[in-house]
Amino acid sequence: MFSDKLKELRQKNNLTQEQLAKKINTTRKNISAYETGRSAPMHRT
Repeated sequence: MFSDKLKELRQKNNLTQEQLAKKINTTRKNISAYETGRSAPMHRT
């Protein structure tokens, strides 16, 4: 599942939610929502 993989990779790379959010130009709140499965990022087409 995306949420599990995101959290696993973030932790493996020793990043906080805030650090990851800054790297991908989003908010910590969005990262939290992605990791808990409450939301998913939109795909660009």
